Amino acid sequence: MPLSRPRVTVYCGSRFGGRPAYKALAEGFGQALAAGGLELVYGGGAVGLMGVVADAVLEAGGRATGVIPRHLARAEIAHHGLSELFVVETMQERKTLMATLAGGFVALPGGIGTLEEVIEMLSWTQLGLHDKPVVLLDVDGYWDPLVALVDHGVREGFIAPEHAALLQRAESIGDAIALLTA
Repeated sequence: MPLSRPRVTVYCGSRFGGRPAYKALAEGFGQALAAGGLELVYGGGAVGLMGVVADAVLEAGGRATGVIPRHLARAEIAHHGLSELFVVETMQERKTLMATLAGGFVALPGGIGTLEEVIEMLSWTQLGLHDKPVVLLDVDGYWDPLVALVDHGVREGFIAPEHAALLQRAESIGDAIALLTA
């Protein structure tokens, strides 16, 4: 499932996490998006890995579009240097607009929100609501527990193997770009 449009929605943490490798991954991925002519769509924040990936895209001459709910924008975490910033009313509007704008999805390390967003996009793929690639961009085995959980769901008969296969895993930035653009 290659990109249907040259925009990639990136889900990632509003924190930096506990390892320098996470920040380096976000920065490198942002640079790779811009170098590949791919636009970033993300949650619109200036904090954590979200801010790092957006800054890397912009510094490399790329386009970065943010989508942020008004209550978070008011908390002064909105990134005001973006190519485009949509301020929406609810988290559901945010997720829907990010999905609509995207040609594919990548999850970098993140917390509960990142998990929820990537699983929702995987669910939408399974339900036939879109056919866009969903990729986990891994570093230092961050996504191992999620992959193990999905595999457990397959073994226990709750997840069909073909649906588990919709969640693609990349262990390098180059692999993630290749999965998105194949």
